[in-house]
Amino acid sequence: MKKNLAEISVCCCLFMLSACGGKSEASYTQPDGSLDECTLRFSWWGGDDRHEATLEAIELWNELHPEITIVAEYGGWDGWTEKVSAQISGNTAPDVMQINYDWLINFSKDGLGFYDLYTLDNLDLSGYDEETLLFGEVKGHLNAVTVSMSGRGLFYNSEVYDSIGASYPETWDDLLALGATFESYGLYPLDLDIQTGGTAWYLAVVYVQQTTGREFISMDGDLGFTVEDIKAALDFYKSLEDNHVIRTVQTRTDEDGNAALYQSAEFISGKIAGVLEWGSAIGKYESVLDEGVLESGPLLTDGSGNSGGWMIKPSLLYAISADTEYPDEAAEFMDFLLNNEQCAEILGTTRGIPASSYAFNHLSETGQLDGLAQENSIMLSEADTVNVSPYMELTRMKEFYNTAIEKVSYNAADTADAAQEMYDSITEYLESIK
Repeated sequence: MKKNLAEISVCCCLFMLSACGGKSEASYTQPDGSLDECTLRFSWWGGDDRHEATLEAIELWNELHPEITIVAEYGGWDGWTEKVSAQISGNTAPDVMQINYDWLINFSKDGLGFYDLYTLDNLDLSGYDEETLLFGEVKGHLNAVTVSMSGRGLFYNSEVYDSIGASYPETWDDLLALGATFESYGLYPLDLDIQTGGTAWYLAVVYVQQTTGREFISMDGDLGFTVEDIKAALDFYKSLEDNHVIRTVQTRTDEDGNAALYQSAEFISGKIAGVLEWGSAIGKYESVLDEGVLESGPLLTDGSGNSGGWMIKPSLLYAISADTEYPDEAAEFMDFLLNNEQCAEILGTTRGIPASSYAFNHLSETGQLDGLAQENSIMLSEADTVNVSPYMELTRMKEFYNTAIEKVSYNAADTADAAQEMYDSITEYLESIK
């Protein structure tokens, strides 16, 4: 399977190779610029584990820099893009923002939507290799800095699996076969969070990318799947429902309402015994179960050992508002979040494995690079991964995926018709925005 833009970055930073772009011998020095007394707004989304750690890091910052007060703005992912979009449009965006990968396309097609970080002296970028920095570059302007690289993995409730004598699946056939066993106990071996947008489609895409060797969408926004490929992905999704591997959309809606899967009583109680999640975000699932219950499972293969098709991307990035009145102060705070050792200890892996070699090396030296995020990264490092295209993550694209999934799940359309509709919609939309 072909690897794209940041193959070197992924090898160096996502998967914990000690050099991390050849920066392991560099010495981090806290920037010492002249700063104004001010108040900065910092916004992010996430689960409670990320919120608590970030608030603690802000407390440390306020102790170290009493002249610069940080005001926190945070919440869950649902509706977060719309909220920030309204702020950016209204020129009321926070000074420092945690942003998603696709926001660079949404808000900065010309590279001017966020502050050019290359122009700020208070931000130390020496802990990053060039390939990693390119993820946040638009038209020659560094709009954002990658916080961590991540990929989705499979995580299971070990107590539930052990209680019925089930093993974690290693192949797609293994996964399908688990459905009957779990159904006899009134359980599900896995479920896919439809509230986060695109999760169900993501797994189907991995399956088809692995079996065909074709990429769904290129980094430049070209659709690589044929109509037949999209149909195969929808057929696979429907087989998960039909074999009682996952709940139908109707069942999820009836049981969970609008709750995210990690907040669902069905997951917390163990009725749902597995999830597909980004390694950088798995902490919110861990936090609602007893310690050590959630475990990482193998990346599924086709049975011949082919691990292709699984995907990686910047899990999130930090950016500074183009309208901030205090760019130097915002840069100093961003530097603290990315590179400061004390901050790294507090944040841990709540945003994934740090891409900054300074934060990464410190966590490694102090034995803090462990847990599910670490395990997920190691497995992805050993797989033949591809980069997630930012176009794949656009909100409108996720609407196309979810529409097709829902039509197939509710039997409102067969997979052939749903595939043709998705293909036509995606093709038209990609042409319009490019």
